[in-house]
Amino acid sequence: MQHNSRSPVASAVDGTSRAHGREGTDKGRITPIIVPIRSLGPEHRERIARHLLALSPHDRYLRFGYAAADEHVRRYADSLDFSRDEIFGIYNRRLELIAMAHLAFSVDPLLTSCAEFGVSVSDHVRGRGYGARLFERAVVHARNEGVQMLFIHALSENTAMLKIARNAGATVERDGSESEAFLRLPAATLDSRMTELVQQHLGLTDYHLKAQARQFRSFLAGLQEVRQGVQGARGKSGR
Repeated sequence: MQHNSRSPVASAVDGTSRAHGREGTDKGRITPIIVPIRSLGPEHRERIARHLLALSPHDRYLRFGYAAADEHVRRYADSLDFSRDEIFGIYNRRLELIAMAHLAFSVDPLLTSCAEFGVSVSDHVRGRGYGARLFERAVVHARNEGVQMLFIHALSENTAMLKIARNAGATVERDGSESEAFLRLPAATLDSRMTELVQQHLGLTDYHLKAQARQFRSFLAGLQEVRQGVQGARGKSGR
């Protein structure tokens, strides 16, 4: 299997990002894995809270850097500023939020070109590269918003997050139990802006299709209940 020599960030920037997938019919060809990611707004706040509350105590510890209780998670979800920051999410076919990323822009007027990245992935979908895909998505958006330096603050034991950062070419500095990763981003280009437009359209289209499919499944389930009720009534009347 061939490996692209460019970093995931460079690939995400020019729209040619590929996840490590199965080999195609031609030797050395990598099958691209497309993961639809959509931007989340205030209407998704409750689903964000449910996703985070479903994390195990250890996963909460890695995500927030401390043993976050339910009230801490709720406070975090309620405090999300969708008008300033960018929240990205991956939904499954049941419209359950299974992975999300928070791209927080600096509020310091002297550090307006900086942003911080955080991510969480549900336990049952680990190992599918969702964290890396969310990072690539956040990098493209941050770059297009004029961010020059992207930070990741994580516990040193959060090897999965630090691996994503290192694979992207970030510099990681460890200070005891905590680590700081920082990645310099190039300026936006027409290609990076077009890449984000395509990603936004894909994420929205995928979400709407899943929502329609979910509504149709609910309709079929209701119809089945009615049929079973009619059949039951006929059975009783025929006795």
